[in-house]
Amino acid sequence: MNPLSRAQVRAPCSTSNLGSAFDTVGLALDRYLHATFEPGGTGLEVERTGTLADIEEEPERDLLATTFHRFVSEGGATPSGILRVHSDIPLRRGLGSSAAALVAGHELALAALGRPSDPVASFRYASHQEGHGDNAAPCALGGLRAVVPGSDGPRPLALELSHDVGFAYAAPATGLATQEARAALPRHVLHQTAVAALGRLVALLRGLALGDPELIRVGVEDELHVPHRIALIPGAFGVIAAGYEAGAWGVTISGAGSGFLALCSLEDAPHVATAMRAAFAMGADHPGCVGFDLRPAFDGVARIG
Repeated sequence: MNPLSRAQVRAPCSTSNLGSAFDTVGLALDRYLHATFEPGGTGLEVERTGTLADIEEEPERDLLATTFHRFVSEGGATPSGILRVHSDIPLRRGLGSSAAALVAGHELALAALGRPSDPVASFRYASHQEGHGDNAAPCALGGLRAVVPGSDGPRPLALELSHDVGFAYAAPATGLATQEARAALPRHVLHQTAVAALGRLVALLRGLALGDPELIRVGVEDELHVPHRIALIPGAFGVIAAGYEAGAWGVTISGAGSGFLALCSLEDAPHVATAMRAAFAMGADHPGCVGFDLRPAFDGVARIG
């Protein structure tokens, strides 16, 4: 008899970097990955819908499936059954789809084994797998999070976020692999560049806490990663300009790209998203381009039902 139980979880998407907070700060947002496990059979079958519908990965190469398989097996059970995964998160476009898969896979395994929820463990696992925790922390724990070194590994810290800050997102039809985006970064930076980045980070965190447009504008400016990645995203400068013209306080690459995130007033967020999407589509109704406003997700990974 299979000791596993039916389980269902959801994990939010996340944006990271937010300009000057490279590899340090991330925010959970209200687009989700849903995963359900139905025990039975003799192997693990994966069914994908939503933004995952066209993915044809074998279970042994699927991040959520391999994570689920690993932790169920370590729990002493046979991971046999059906994984049904639905996602509203665009893939490879800077909204933490990989972190969501890792976090959801870990939490789903715990739920199927009948064990207590452990989002901190989910964060640590995903952070280790990705090599940085700025997407894993908000996905697992919710809200605006910084990740700092700790004596026993990376430590997620909750940060203050004003309810007056709105978010708009747009992305082109093509994605950008994180590995490619990281390969574009320089191995060394000037001391003065690093010092300037620290000042902008202070402005960003204070601006997010207060909802201060001027501080946010300063804080999203960056020299560590954005200038080196922007050439990898066709139409990027036009999208940034469109966001500012529509009323954004700041516009920057979301995560490693290819999507862009704008910070603005709540009222302007839908208009800003539409303007940036139109810039990516260059005035055409290109079905592959996406654009929408987002709200912070203050709950991280969670069990459903």
